[in-house]
Amino acid sequence: MAKVHRLSRQDARRVAVRAQLLDRARPAGLLSVVRRLTLLQLDPTNAIAPSADLVAWSRLGRSYDPGDLRAALDQQKLIELKAFVRPAEDIALFRAAMAEWPGAGELKEWQEFIREWVLANDRCRTDILSKLREGGPLPSRELPRTCERPWVSTGWTNDKNVTRLLEFMVSRGEVAVAGRTGRERLWDLAERVYPECPAVPGAEAERERARRRLGALGIARARGPESPMEPAVVGEAGEAAVVEDVKGEWRVDPALLDEPFDGRTALLSPFDRLVHDRVRAEELFEFEYQLEMYKPAAKRRWGYFALPVLSGDRLVGKVDARADRKAGVLVVNAVHQDVPFTPAMAAEIDQEIAELATWLGLGLEPCGLSYL
Repeated sequence: MAKVHRLSRQDARRVAVRAQLLDRARPAGLLSVVRRLTLLQLDPTNAIAPSADLVAWSRLGRSYDPGDLRAALDQQKLIELKAFVRPAEDIALFRAAMAEWPGAGELKEWQEFIREWVLANDRCRTDILSKLREGGPLPSRELPRTCERPWVSTGWTNDKNVTRLLEFMVSRGEVAVAGRTGRERLWDLAERVYPECPAVPGAEAERERARRRLGALGIARARGPESPMEPAVVGEAGEAAVVEDVKGEWRVDPALLDEPFDGRTALLSPFDRLVHDRVRAEELFEFEYQLEMYKPAAKRRWGYFALPVLSGDRLVGKVDARADRKAGVLVVNAVHQDVPFTPAMAAEIDQEIAELATWLGLGLEPCGLSYL
């Protein structure tokens, strides 16, 4: 019978924190961070700094320069794939799925729909490939707009025909994001962007991605809700575990169980993988969080882009802050305490806020922080 690890909540939290490179030991550099975490999520919100940069800063501290990320993408050491930055070599784990697009076996209704939509716009697809072959990389506004069947949606993608087609062409392995001009993506043929490496067979690739995902999360559910972006579940990777006072079974990376723990204080992006699974954050860290940027200001509890606060192995609060670049200051509206801060915790959080302002090249306002 396979061994089942029995963990306290503290044990589980420490595994998760170590896996996410948020303990005292700092990683060697940006590439080490991305290879361990497997991804950085791209999000255009820049209330403080882009999420990918905040995640890197939380691990590397002031040694991290956002130019490092741009350089790694330009040099194709990292690649952008479906709104995530990933190690370039990991494209081998996606090639089989690209070859089987829109899916292997019996297709679901939505898969049939997008296959038929792309087929109906095959002339536009081939026009785009020809244009990129001649003059890529190019922004989408310079690509042919010869779609015959419009994309119909009740959301923002309605009639965004070329944008949707490009995204499906990424899924097919035909085109890739080759860079950016500001926030605007530049597109090129995938063969010019991705490194040459043989595809890992589909089932093996899924297992390897799950194994790496568990290595990045430390502890996760084997099964859970499907995600259109990046799953939060790990299948049969790792070993079985149960967590004291938490229902259900988990999978844990056994390599992280016996490591000593030396915690620190960190401010996290709302999209940080330590907190991105809100259910897991409540189960293991007893931490409640919602991203409130889409709420009216009067209904926000913690702020527009509140940063979760990690102290050791606990998530203890949120920092409501914004970067006022015109005034040259990091404005801290409030620091919300989920648990009462000790004087030592408060001092470390103050120091981390000051480090964030320094890294951003901003002054700090107010000097005396408001704790709620």
